[in-house]
Amino acid sequence: MIPVFGVKESEKKYQARYAAYAILMNDQGLLALIQAPNGAYFLPGGEIEGHETKEEAIEREMLEELGFEVSLSAYLGQADEYFYSRHRDTFFYNPGYFYVANSWKKVSAPLEEGNVSSWETPAKAIELLKRGSHKWAVKEWLNKKLSDH
Repeated sequence: MIPVFGVKESEKKYQARYAAYAILMNDQGLLALIQAPNGAYFLPGGEIEGHETKEEAIEREMLEELGFEVSLSAYLGQADEYFYSRHRDTFFYNPGYFYVANSWKKVSAPLEEGNVSSWETPAKAIELLKRGSHKWAVKEWLNKKLSDH
């Protein structure tokens, strides 16, 4: 069963926004987070555009947000979220597809301006992340990581 976060208000019209995200961990066990200009924290990734696959969207988003090329190792799963974006004045239905990167390398400066990246402990990441689906993904990753050992 796909976990669902947020509250779907029955009288509102929702726009579907399919997105893919990745968990990147560095050698110190810290996770990459993106802080949007409004101060909210998210896992790196974003909207799947046009005919992109989930993996292609992640590849593009990693370059845009971090300047990284990534290699994905595992698919964590899907988590859906209902939310209202004040920035876009839109209600969104946001199916999110979450992956784990097993390696990454910096190949350029981030291609997008305005976002800030940081590295946080998994516990701090869960605390900071704005969306329930992103918190769920980090917890899923931690559970899988612990069960693999």
